[in-house]
Amino acid sequence: MKISSLFSRVRFAFAAFLLAFAVILPTAGQDKTANGNVDAGDKKAQTSNEKPDKKADTSKPATAESVVESSIVIFSGLGGRPRLNQIRKTSVEHGKISIKGDSGQLEQATYQKWIIRGDDSSQEKIRLDQDYSTVRYSLIHTGDKTFGIYNNAVFTPRADAAKAFENRIYHGIDALLWYKENGSTVELGGRDKILGVDFYLIDLTDKQGRKTRFYISAKTYRVMMIDYVEDGVKYRRKYYDYNYAQGTLVPFRSTLTADDKVVEESQVLTVTYGQKVDDSLFAEG
Repeated sequence: MKISSLFSRVRFAFAAFLLAFAVILPTAGQDKTANGNVDAGDKKAQTSNEKPDKKADTSKPATAESVVESSIVIFSGLGGRPRLNQIRKTSVEHGKISIKGDSGQLEQATYQKWIIRGDDSSQEKIRLDQDYSTVRYSLIHTGDKTFGIYNNAVFTPRADAAKAFENRIYHGIDALLWYKENGSTVELGGRDKILGVDFYLIDLTDKQGRKTRFYISAKTYRVMMIDYVEDGVKYRRKYYDYNYAQGTLVPFRSTLTADDKVVEESQVLTVTYGQKVDDSLFAEG
């Protein structure tokens, strides 16, 4: 066989391989959100230099702890709990939020949030500044205490405002990621398929008896939505636009419904972990 003929065949086979690979690659690794649309965060992750999500391991029967621990690995960027704890000692977040006001309409604001993590949630410090068109104030949570600051004066927030703020803390993804540190328990509530997406249902109960159901994708181990009940009202928060921040996974958009009516929409614009946060931000005066 002539060398030129052999070279032509090899080149043709290599070109066919590249074509097949190009057809397969764009469809690999995509997951759909709970509303049936491909998550924009998945598309961004495919074009980034970050590590891709770990594929689900279906070789062993799932338990609540195995599902949650796999989810922690995914959210940590495959580094596990030690890496997550190392990177997220503090966080500074800036974004936009719309909250249902007394008029029944969604009122828009910008927000900034600071967090200093402790050994568990009782030692965690959180400050949320919200800037509306007519008012700017802060809500601060330290341990089991919540208070507000307006014009440099401390005030006691309305019960509903304080409860909504605390629900973001106790009924959120962080409650799952640090469930062991917080002394919470997890149970497997079975599996469910919603609009073609297969979910593990994880029921978390914290030491105060607060319950949250997490819908974790059986394909990517991302938390796609949560349910909880407060004063007889069923709340559901959905998470969208997953992407990486300093190597850890973050949903950059979420919506909250109360009995199927939208009461909050939020979008993260920037988030930074590990930078110094002044402890005076959380002082009462």
